[in-house]
Amino acid sequence: MLDPYLAQLTALADPDRVSQMQDYHKMDRVYLGVTNPQINDLTKIWREELDLADRVSLADALWQTDIFEARLAAAKLLTQARLRPDDEPAWQLMQSWVPEFDSWAIADHVCMAVQKRLIADPDRLDVVEAWTQSDHLWTRRAALVATLPWTKQNHPKPEELAARERILGWAEGYLPVKNGIMQKAIAWWVRDLSRHDPARATAFIDANSHQMKPYAIKEASRYLPERTNPAA
Repeated sequence: MLDPYLAQLTALADPDRVSQMQDYHKMDRVYLGVTNPQINDLTKIWREELDLADRVSLADALWQTDIFEARLAAAKLLTQARLRPDDEPAWQLMQSWVPEFDSWAIADHVCMAVQKRLIADPDRLDVVEAWTQSDHLWTRRAALVATLPWTKQNHPKPEELAARERILGWAEGYLPVKNGIMQKAIAWWVRDLSRHDPARATAFIDANSHQMKPYAIKEASRYLPERTNPAA
């Protein structure tokens, strides 16, 4: 099943972009030089052509190639609010990818697909909570990137507020580690929260600034003018 779809992807290869991508992503894997919009266009067609079972099978095969653009395409194939008749195989496949994360671009594309599955069934946060205890840095980071939808409710329901507090607890638990990747992920989550609940974001920063790097505080406070410009 893989060959005709991989052929469509490789037909778009641009060798002139490959070295630039290798330098930027800094991971030793095959790059084709295909752009994000091109991958979006391809996977949109594939989603329309294939039923869910075949999409899951193709996504799995694309991922196994370890080609950068193929892994992005695998994630995009499964990034959809509703996956019917049964999204459990897709959810299981995404979980199997998480321990293999090794760079932000691939991780973030998969996390966008994971976000849709968590919104579809918030009970899956129990699975994501286990990621916070992993020895694998990118798995721990994924717990925050995958739960960004809980930063965005302007009028959260009680269960959404409870989930938000739960995730903020994960973020706080990460803070004794001053790793830059984790600090940026925490700052990203709090920054996005500040646009919808500035008081809670401010409270998090105030309570944890002693464990946050200056750049993380700056990023988390980007949309909090009273923090970024106290004299105003």
